[in-house]
Amino acid sequence: MTESVKDALHYAAAYVLLKTFGWLPRPAAYPAAEIVAALGFRLARRQRHAGIQNLQMALPGLTNDQRLAILRGSFSNLGRLLVEFSHFPYLNKHNIAELVDYDGFEHYQNAVARGKGVIFLTAHFGSWELSCFAHSLYGNPMKFVVREIDNNKVEGLIETYRGLAGNTPIDKRNASRDILRSLRNNETIGILVDQNTTRDEGVFVDFFGIPAATTPAVATLALRTGAAVIPGFLIWDGNTRKHRLHFDPAVELITTGDPTRDIVENTRAFNGILENVIRRYPDQWLWIHRRWKTRPEGEASLYE
Repeated sequence: MTESVKDALHYAAAYVLLKTFGWLPRPAAYPAAEIVAALGFRLARRQRHAGIQNLQMALPGLTNDQRLAILRGSFSNLGRLLVEFSHFPYLNKHNIAELVDYDGFEHYQNAVARGKGVIFLTAHFGSWELSCFAHSLYGNPMKFVVREIDNNKVEGLIETYRGLAGNTPIDKRNASRDILRSLRNNETIGILVDQNTTRDEGVFVDFFGIPAATTPAVATLALRTGAAVIPGFLIWDGNTRKHRLHFDPAVELITTGDPTRDIVENTRAFNGILENVIRRYPDQWLWIHRRWKTRPEGEASLYE
């Protein structure tokens, strides 16, 4: 099969999924997404295996059944993300409150009032695509850093949905200049910091007690510009069937006078913030990503 045919099939699959789940009313779409998530759990062998290994390393005190339950919940979370993303065309400033509530919005307001830009510290947690989308519909447009998908047609389809609320993506490969300009204009930038990076691009700081190659971008940018770093996560509440966009107060940055040490120590603190949220809501994080893939020089892989 040629690459062009594969690209066309991937686009067709993405288009059908988005249109099908978007057509279904949300009360019907959620159960349908659960079925898709259950199939994904059974069929995505490589991702399932990575998730199990991650949970064994990060949460060794749990039983196998407890870890499997979390992993199944993580797949369900992806199904819920698909539902929310597919319904973006139907969301607006008049109905977003039916789906997303704010929690700690005053922390975001205080950060904006500082006038040096805001960095939205977040992760692949909950329905993360809905997080910045809802924030924009509430009247707070922002920019977010993304890595473009290799399939141009799929990338175009996804970007169309992402841009419906007025947000602007920044390509990760050429992000620094755009981010610095935006922060100087007191804009908000969303950065997901929970994924593995290369040894050359990252710093090794603990995540669940295991050294993890982590992007130093947030620490570097905040220390350079004085931007406020606001932890923000979209948390699903199964009882209310709504999402809660939670903001913590701005992080107090560590400044010792040693720039290299400051970057490492603040990145370590950011990982600690992410870890605390994930420990509280473990089934809402993307466990299937091989987070500890990159190892320090000389260390063997942690994955089979």
